[in-house]
Amino acid sequence: MHESWQGLFGRYVNRSFVDLLRQEAPDLLVSRPGMSGPTPHADSHGLPGVPTGTTILALRYADGVIVAGDRQATEGYQVAHRRIEKVYKTDEYSAVAIAGAAGPAIEMARLFQTELEHYEKVEGDGLSLEGKANKLGQMIRMNLPMAMQGLVVVPIFAGYDLRRAEGRIFNYDVTGGRYEETDYAATGSGGKDARTTLKKLYRTGGSRVDGIRWAAEALVDAAEEDVGTGGPDFTYGIFPTVKVITRAGFEEVAEAEVRAQCEAVVAARRQGR
Repeated sequence: MHESWQGLFGRYVNRSFVDLLRQEAPDLLVSRPGMSGPTPHADSHGLPGVPTGTTILALRYADGVIVAGDRQATEGYQVAHRRIEKVYKTDEYSAVAIAGAAGPAIEMARLFQTELEHYEKVEGDGLSLEGKANKLGQMIRMNLPMAMQGLVVVPIFAGYDLRRAEGRIFNYDVTGGRYEETDYAATGSGGKDARTTLKKLYRTGGSRVDGIRWAAEALVDAAEEDVGTGGPDFTYGIFPTVKVITRAGFEEVAEAEVRAQCEAVVAARRQGR
């Protein structure tokens, strides 16, 4: 493996694709050199005209982890996109959910996917889940100059740890600080409301159906309290993105199943439960 890659790339062989870009094409990185200092007219919502992803969450259940996010992106007080994707598969056993400035967040998620693929091809083996979490923290730290200008990216990373035979969740701060959560995590503009709901509903060892229901409940609550979070739209058929990761690998939950759980949440509220 090493010899074939050495012959193909010569001096470009590096275990880190991000380090390779930093050396050979720094303009392609999420955080670009020379972009520091305050940005004119930026406000508490970030740069004007920049779509912002809002609420994401992850929770552990009996067989692994569930990662979910609403579909709305905002520009200030306007809706920029109603069907944005906020949960990305990074490899067969992990996913990253994005919140913050949508453009840099999506770019970071895709670069992270490439980083993991590059490492596996060069080394002949993939990083551990802990190693992947550390790598994402380094990438968030690289984005700090842009975050200081209002282009904040704060993801949640989750996956199934084959070595420990359990699902794991990692939360981050804007500096790349990494914090493992034992049960659940939520961030974004509606993150506080989602966490409050999960705090009330969450039970260790819940089933897959339980977990999807809790995620739907948390995102509906966030949408009711936070103007930036999009709730389920039964008219246009727009529902949260939900992914499941277990020992069997990554799975995208069917829209029909997510819709059914959202309908159950709304129906229960109409009945005053």
